Amino acid sequence: MYRVNVVSLLPELIKPVGRVGVVGRACERGLLSVSQTSPRDFTSDQNRTVDDRPYGGGPGMVLKYQPLRDAIRFARGQLPEGSAEYILSAQGRPFDQRLAQELAARPGLLLVAGRYEGIDERVVQGEVAEELSLGDFVLSGGELAAAVVIDAVARLIPGVLNHEASGQEDSHMSGLLGHPQYTRPDEADGMVVPEVLVEGHHEAIRCWRLKQALGRTWLRRPELLESRAMSVEEKALLQEFIKERTA
Repeated sequence: MYRVNVVSLLPELIKPVGRVGVVGRACERGLLSVSQTSPRDFTSDQNRTVDDRPYGGGPGMVLKYQPLRDAIRFARGQLPEGSAEYILSAQGRPFDQRLAQELAARPGLLLVAGRYEGIDERVVQGEVAEELSLGDFVLSGGELAAAVVIDAVARLIPGVLNHEASGQEDSHMSGLLGHPQYTRPDEADGMVVPEVLVEGHHEAIRCWRLKQALGRTWLRRPELLESRAMSVEEKALLQEFIKERTA
């Protein structure tokens, strides 16, 4: 079983992730466990204080070192040895499909969700040095980011998806965006399904899908192709797509 523990002040934002959809089914089948640890449980004062004013002044509050440190250490003890550990932060390493695959290959995952103006830097220095970001924007806290990471990683755990090929054909799994998808009926509002998909020739379908994936990536995320070592077939299919597009 793959185990995830999220250190969070708002565990109610994390709990629904393990109840519905792909992640919920994975938990029901015993393939995945998602738990939460609150720093408030590691405070010693009557008010269960977890934040304080920042040194040097400024707006907002900062999560205190000791409750967060103790929560992280407790959560770490609930996970298998070798689990990955990340603080969710706008300053962290960008999260992408490659990292999701790396995390899924580990036995577990510890995520620390910040709140307010941030966390005491000594937590980063002394406990969890790696930081993770969903992108160049700011959320009110790390819980929603944690939910995204959990979902992306859960899909890659063996046995979670009903059809393993579904995950392999997702966008970014091969370094390309996904190809267009169609279902019944053949015609809708004057738009028709490409003939190659209806005819059912597997090799022709494979080539069409690869060409469309390459083309979509060229149109929408060309930087992904810059670092890709394309095969002779891929180069030919991409040139074919570009020629059709510009004809």
